[in-house]
Amino acid sequence: MYYKLTLIILLIVNTAFAQNDEGWVLKHSNDGVKIYTRKVPNSKINAIKVECHFDVPASRLVAVLMDVKNSEDWLYHTSSNYIIKQVSPSELYYYSMVEVPWPVSNRDFIAHIKVSQDVATKVITVDAPCIPDMVPRKAGVVRVADSKGKWVLTPVGKDKVKVLYTLHADPGGSIPAWLSNMFATKGPTESFQKLKLQLQKPAYKNVKVPYITE
Repeated sequence: MYYKLTLIILLIVNTAFAQNDEGWVLKHSNDGVKIYTRKVPNSKINAIKVECHFDVPASRLVAVLMDVKNSEDWLYHTSSNYIIKQVSPSELYYYSMVEVPWPVSNRDFIAHIKVSQDVATKVITVDAPCIPDMVPRKAGVVRVADSKGKWVLTPVGKDKVKVLYTLHADPGGSIPAWLSNMFATKGPTESFQKLKLQLQKPAYKNVKVPYITE
């Protein structure tokens, strides 16, 4: 799920600004994907929100998000992932390495992914916070220890799902907060473009997720 440090540290995207009543500022909108940022109390790092729709069943998106082995295909600048512990079909811990251009140090993180579904509304929540020390730290690599990500997937018709993704992550190390905030949209823009393509791969078209009800 690269969906942690990869959303906060690379190229600037110049866009118009729009403000809504929750404090979110629209930074980028393209091909149905809208990316917002907003300030967070007691933090110099802005939060990120991504909104879009995918023309697939919600269970297919869950299957892609839980497919750690192949997430390198769509997660921005992710070089390697592996499952540390599979708690259940709907819960796991995994390790991810994120490569960034020199002279910035590479980042790694450990994500705890847990999927739940509201029985009445069928809305699916995928919580994805980071934990600091489930595996030893590596020399020369900065561990991302403060990160909270969440996916909310709302079925809005046959084979269509509304996606709301939010993230607040501190990349750690010596990257200035103002620089991280400036570079906030490049990662999610490219990741969601590739995610759209990933969802159409034959491996996922007939996938069944036993803990998700369509």
